[in-house]
Amino acid sequence: MKKRFLLSTVFISILLITGCATKSITKEEKALEKKEENIKTKLSFPELAASFREVVKKKQFTIPLPPLAKVDTVISDETNKSIQINFNREFSNLPFRQENVEQIYSSIKDFFGVDYSDYKFSIQTLHKPIEQLIPNYFRKDKSEFDLSRLPSKTFDRPSPVVQNISKPFKIDKGLFQRNIVLWNSHGWYYSSDEDRWEWQRPRLFQTVEDLIPTSFVLPYILPMLENAGANIFMPRERDTQTNEAVVDNDVNELKAGNEKYLEANVDKNHHFKTSEQAGFAVGNPPYPEGYNPFKKGTARFVQADSKSTALVNWIPDIPETGYYAVYISYPASDKNISDAHYSVYHEGGITDFVVNQKIGGSTWIYLGKFKFGNGYNPTTGKVLLSNMTGENPEGKIVSADAVRFGGGMGIISRNGSTSGRPKYVESARYNLQYSGMPDTLVYSFMKDKDDYRDDYQCRAEYANYLNGAPSGPNKNRNEKGLGIPIDLTMAFHTDAGITHNDTTIGTLSIYTIEDNDKKDVFPSGYSRFANRDLADLVQTQICDDIKAKFDPAWSRRQLREADYSESRRPNIPSVLLELLSHQNFLDMKYVLDPRFRFTVSRAIYKAMLRFISTQNGTDYVVQPLPVDHFQAILDNNSGVELKWQPVDDPLKPTAKAVKYVLYTRMDDNDFDNGILVEGNSFKLPNLKPGKIYSFKVTAVNEGGESFPSEILSVCWMNNKKDPVLIVNGFDRICGPATVDTKEFSGFTNFVDAGVPDKYDFNFTGTQYNFDPVSDFRTNDAPGHGASYAYNEGLIFAGNSFDYPFIHGNSIKSCGYSYSSASGEAVWDNFVDLTKYKFIDLILGKEKETHWQKAIVDSLNGTQFVAFPVKLQAALTNFTKAGGNLFVSGSYIGTDLFKPKGKDSTDIKFAHDILKFNWISDHAAKIGKVVSTSNSFIVKNMTFLFNTELTKDIYHVDAPDAIGPFGGSKTILRYFENKFSAATFYKNDYGVVVFGFPFETIQSEEIRDIVMKNIFDLLKM
Repeated sequence: MKKRFLLSTVFISILLITGCATKSITKEEKALEKKEENIKTKLSFPELAASFREVVKKKQFTIPLPPLAKVDTVISDETNKSIQINFNREFSNLPFRQENVEQIYSSIKDFFGVDYSDYKFSIQTLHKPIEQLIPNYFRKDKSEFDLSRLPSKTFDRPSPVVQNISKPFKIDKGLFQRNIVLWNSHGWYYSSDEDRWEWQRPRLFQTVEDLIPTSFVLPYILPMLENAGANIFMPRERDTQTNEAVVDNDVNELKAGNEKYLEANVDKNHHFKTSEQAGFAVGNPPYPEGYNPFKKGTARFVQADSKSTALVNWIPDIPETGYYAVYISYPASDKNISDAHYSVYHEGGITDFVVNQKIGGSTWIYLGKFKFGNGYNPTTGKVLLSNMTGENPEGKIVSADAVRFGGGMGIISRNGSTSGRPKYVESARYNLQYSGMPDTLVYSFMKDKDDYRDDYQCRAEYANYLNGAPSGPNKNRNEKGLGIPIDLTMAFHTDAGITHNDTTIGTLSIYTIEDNDKKDVFPSGYSRFANRDLADLVQTQICDDIKAKFDPAWSRRQLREADYSESRRPNIPSVLLELLSHQNFLDMKYVLDPRFRFTVSRAIYKAMLRFISTQNGTDYVVQPLPVDHFQAILDNNSGVELKWQPVDDPLKPTAKAVKYVLYTRMDDNDFDNGILVEGNSFKLPNLKPGKIYSFKVTAVNEGGESFPSEILSVCWMNNKKDPVLIVNGFDRICGPATVDTKEFSGFTNFVDAGVPDKYDFNFTGTQYNFDPVSDFRTNDAPGHGASYAYNEGLIFAGNSFDYPFIHGNSIKSCGYSYSSASGEAVWDNFVDLTKYKFIDLILGKEKETHWQKAIVDSLNGTQFVAFPVKLQAALTNFTKAGGNLFVSGSYIGTDLFKPKGKDSTDIKFAHDILKFNWISDHAAKIGKVVSTSNSFIVKNMTFLFNTELTKDIYHVDAPDAIGPFGGSKTILRYFENKFSAATFYKNDYGVVVFGFPFETIQSEEIRDIVMKNIFDLLKM
């Protein structure tokens, strides 16, 4: 006999998933509990259930339950001696683990007492016992896995659509042969209601949600996943290059220059023919609604062969020297080969790819990003396709269509206008049209009436179309699609919310169990509860890593099952991530810090790696962190020795480096494909005299490749001049300065604009509303945090980690050989300074930088101190031995003097060794300096350093004024106020100090002149 009772109640606030709240229990409380237990044994089941409800109502029940969690029903089966407690959906917001599941069961059993001690309890939510909601990854034994949420192992997976075969290593325990679809929030779109192009979210705290996830995805998540071997697909454009060149077999009616499509037949039996399938044609952009450029042209094909008997060359006319994404296209069919050989000729050499032309046809397929020189360069700027195959060539073909270089500007028209913005900031809807997606299945549901709704629906349908039957677009799941088996999708957003205390809104993870047809299984047959596993893994990894490194109090919000289009529509495992709140100031302090973005992105990569490995029953290894203590030191015989140190990951100790890849660049070309190095050093002999060799190193293991090290360079001049050592002490990356009071709160770029990691496109404009109680009215008047829009669609330079090349180029012009080393290699005594008579110390915008919370300062210490104690000691010893020193940077005085006591060792170092006195920070707004005498350059000669946001040179927002001390003299002054900008001292040793970074001098010619005069001053 079963008894059912309705219990509607609100439970206790969220507790840690690792266990229930605990407290010390007094003797009186124990006695009271015993008395209550005696009472409970005398109650009937309905009375006991009512008592249970009252205890919960009064929040006296200490089990880890979320707010709004309620009990829907309690069912007692006296015959089978079982009790089933059914909780509502909100109860499932908990991330369940073995530990807290056991604690929940134990707590509830204890409550019901000895009379029900022999009953079997089942505690359920989402119509499942909570123990079944533990993700497979967190189950102790594979025998306990829920097999219903694992994909079928009988699927014959095709070879990857793209493989870079020039990489000198293989990935066995990463994401090779895996395909992931990422979409980075909203984008710039046309609003028919407003008849204008606009963001989908307001501009707040110097950015906008439409760009925030992009600042995680493009520089961090994408390369991390690709470094693990995955192919990544994005419904939005991924290339930030605003130029574009398309080379096609069809006539380009808007041909800009010398683009050439060239076919070459080595064998008369292998002729190119026109395909029966349609191909790409540029036509006449801008494109109207429904225009599919992949249906407007033709494509070509040729019979495959066991050797290269037919070739196609795509040679673009590159508008401007720079880095361009390369996309290829081709018609796919079962007749096509799965190993089409493409070669990209670029300024770093030739990179070879194998492309599976059986899948992924009639769209843009990304190969990689490469540096190309301006103009028409057949030897260093083209893509070549061969008809050679390793398969049986009988009856097989190789197809060729258009090749595209660069992301470009928007070319989709709405009501007579295009977006006026780069494609990468536009909404997915427009990129999918340009990429040949079928409009009615993928991106045009509202028939050109509501781009907003089309956009948030199209992203998932793009993933479905890539995948194809039986998991194709929801309007036709049997659509063949592109045949690329997608392993997971992630929608990345930041949602809204404000807290007026020192806490974050935190991380929310959303998944959907039922699809469009109200079914809880994917079309391929396995359970959509896999979505919950993915959402849990992503949220857990993010929150754990943020708490460990940035904020011990980071808020973990719900693991929410909810009906959102972006989590419901994908017919493969998916998660909708709301990382934090773009409306909350503390959350945004983290967002604008590149260090935070790297850590979160690595957490997302690790979570995806774990999920995919669990789903497929494979082992995994996490890729290593970048190496440090890098040095590139010339030997005495035209060679260079390179050394570096691996870096352990405290968040994943098993992410160890096993081998390394050394990449080399000649002069100002691009890096090559790298060579595999067994240990943490390498010797390169026989350098060409007068050539600058630049190097970067990555660490590799079975799981993939790390991000690269900083870039060091050397030049051997084959003369008797003493070599120079360049020390790169500039490794700072951080967000802008902040002020946070009850009356004034926000980002104060006028104090310190921070330092982007390589480049930044996230910045819309400076904040202008600093009133914390200013209310949101509309997207155009969003209240607190409202920011300008003058920088939208523009990229500006940050720390490139490549400044030894710029300094070295000027040193080379003076006829000197040079080596280079990282700052930490010098202050940890990895480099012998006694070998040198001249050191060029690069400090850029290096400055002591605090974390977002003082508690993290106390735990981790601050970062990026310009002159650490050990560096001061090394430079003191160097100068006392008669060495000559050139130091440049914008915070040299600020970091040593402010705030310091009069007897500070830092100030003594500035006075006694560097021979300067600090006068002022923010010494100049205009980057113009003037020479003070003929002893340095020419008296009254002026030149410029960069103080503006530009794409090529980082801007100096707060140069230092530094005055003479201890016998030094001023050699440069800021033009606008005549403050001292640089000092010079020469006696028993020599030292030149600039209060602005040398590398930001705008003209290479002027840099060379300045460097020569520094050598002359120091009598080198």
